[in-house]
Amino acid sequence: MGPSPRSSSTPERSAPASARASADALRGDLGWGLGVLLRTYRRAAEEVLSGIPGGPRGYQVLVSAVQELAGNQGVMATQLGIDRTVLTYLIDDLEAAGLVRRQPDPLDRRSRRVVATDRGREVAAERGAALAAVEAHVLSGLGAQGNAFRDLLQKAAAHADRLDPSPGACQVVEELCEGEAADSAATLSARRTPSS
Repeated sequence: MGPSPRSSSTPERSAPASARASADALRGDLGWGLGVLLRTYRRAAEEVLSGIPGGPRGYQVLVSAVQELAGNQGVMATQLGIDRTVLTYLIDDLEAAGLVRRQPDPLDRRSRRVVATDRGREVAAERGAALAAVEAHVLSGLGAQGNAFRDLLQKAAAHADRLDPSPGACQVVEELCEGEAADSAATLSARRTPSS
């Protein structure tokens, strides 16, 4: 049983009138909508994955190992868009936690495969169920249309990735988070700078 998703209070109930008016004006903006969904999902997902070494990245490595998606560490690094050096440290931490182990690749003894342990499979299943609850919470405002929205979003994302291929999900989220952090820092700086 994972932590429950954050409060379901909506901006309409908790924000001052001026903030609600701004939010209403942005409702037709795709970037605003995607940003709000990502922020809400990311906060709840980080909470769910906080006990896994490496957080969301560590979870992706664990799921890749559970599903046997990569033949070796090099392939895993490419699939997940994680620098090989960073991946090595993530695997070290996951291995120390008893969630994965390295074993020689039967086709190339110089290469190592990352294999989930029984405990790793349990943790991946528990956290996967908790993430499904987070997704359901984030999309709960759509009711029965939630699954259709998820399918359409995946279709749009796959198409966008073909047009502008990303090196991996980790890097995409990292870039978004860096942009969000830079925007927050700029806003704070502007608030602190006295106007003339």
